[in-house]
Amino acid sequence: MKTVGVVGLGLIGGSMARTVKKRTALTVLGADINGEALTMARMSGAVDGELTPESLDRCDLTLIAIPPLAAVRWIEENADRLAGKTVVDLCGIKRVFAQTVRLSCEKGFAFVGGHPMAGRETSGFASASASLYDGASMILVPNRSADIALLERLRGFFLELGFGAVVFTTAEEHDRIISYTSQLPHIISGAYVRSPVSRTHMGFSAGSFRDMTRVARLDEALWTQIMAENADYLTGEVDALIERLTEYRDALRSGDREALCALLRKGREAREEMG
Repeated sequence: MKTVGVVGLGLIGGSMARTVKKRTALTVLGADINGEALTMARMSGAVDGELTPESLDRCDLTLIAIPPLAAVRWIEENADRLAGKTVVDLCGIKRVFAQTVRLSCEKGFAFVGGHPMAGRETSGFASASASLYDGASMILVPNRSADIALLERLRGFFLELGFGAVVFTTAEEHDRIISYTSQLPHIISGAYVRSPVSRTHMGFSAGSFRDMTRVARLDEALWTQIMAENADYLTGEVDALIERLTEYRDALRSGDREALCALLRKGREAREEMG
């Protein structure tokens, strides 16, 4: 592999470009609808040049780091130029790419779903970092006919970039678990900070408040798309959370200290079981 293309130079794609340049000798071509982001990426050395339809055939591997529906459209529009190449998306949902998998078989390119489990509450290329993925988990979602040798090469590539582990799964399993580990926390954080008390937290808050409120600072347009496309699993997690919260509320309202203590104990024990 000689050249990697990165579509989208925000936090995720920009960090990927920076990391590839830092840890490998590969050439990186980048594309972004924001001209300023592309200019910053070129000036900082994160990319060696612009990724265009004409230069796409130079890329052995193309990483797609734009919102899911935009990623689907980009692949559809460029499918004829991707023959013989490998494409990995870096989006937060996977079932939305079902048609992309079929298209890749028709057009002769390899498509593997990907999701780097790393991020921060700020966005854009200015927030991108070559250390963002250090020790993180990289999820790969191959289709049933995926070439084993290709998957091994991708595994080696992402480990070379500093990821701590590469996890293989299905689109269904990815979306089910991610609804709980990633999407639900953003909903909880957003609901939590909407309390009027949050405006008076100065001097009364510490680590737990920071942890609870950090991911409320999000790109609402992006997260709306991710959550809406995964609404079935995410709705189930929200409903289950409401049921559990109701147990705490009822114990408090009735003054049942034993019930409250038992609930708190269950929470502690559940966290300890996680390791």
